[in-house]
Amino acid sequence: MPGEDARPPRLPDLDPDDMSDAQRAVHDAIVAGPRGEVVGPLRVWLNSPEMAQRAQALGQYARYDSILPERLSELAILVTARYWSSGFEWAHHAPIALAAGVAPETVDAIARGRKPSLDGVDAAVFDMAAELHRDRQVSDAAFEAVRRELGTRGCVDLVAICGYYTLISMSINAFHVPDGPGPALPLLDGPASGYFLD
Repeated sequence: MPGEDARPPRLPDLDPDDMSDAQRAVHDAIVAGPRGEVVGPLRVWLNSPEMAQRAQALGQYARYDSILPERLSELAILVTARYWSSGFEWAHHAPIALAAGVAPETVDAIARGRKPSLDGVDAAVFDMAAELHRDRQVSDAAFEAVRRELGTRGCVDLVAICGYYTLISMSINAFHVPDGPGPALPLLDGPASGYFLD
C-alpha cells in the first residue's frame, strides 16, 4: 500500500550465483529480453521458476507486443496500479506513461482515483479498464467503444494487460515489494470501488 514502503520485503532477493538452473534460465531470459533486468515482482516470481517463465512471457506480450500503442497500454497499467494501490507499479510506470504521451493531468487524475478528461480511443481504453477493475464487469457501451477503436483483438489485449498487471500488483502487495525510485501514489480515503467515478 502507498505510504507503507518501509515494510520489509517478505522474501529476500535471490542472488544469481545461488539460483537453481531453472531459476537462472528464467532470470537470464528476462535480462536478454526487452526489460533488460529483473526487478520488483519478477524477482519474487523466481521463487517459482515455472510460473515465472510463463508469467514473464505474458508480461512481455502485454507490455511490448500487444495491439495497443504504448500510450494506451500505459494508460491501462496506471488504472490497474491505482486500483490496487500498487506503489512499485506506479513508481515504475507513471514516468513511462508520461514519456509515451499520457498527459500529466491524466496521470494526476488517475493517481487521485478520479476520472480524467479524455476523448476518443483514450477515453474508451480508460473507461473499459476502470469498469473492469471497479465494477468487475464491462458495460456494453464501454466494450463497444473499445471494439470500434481497436477491434476485437484490442478488447482481448486490453483485458490481458489489465489481468497481467493485476497479477503484478497482487505480487507487489502480497510480498511487500518496495516502491523504489519514482513518483509515489497518494494515499486516498475510501475503498477502491469508489475510484474513477467523478
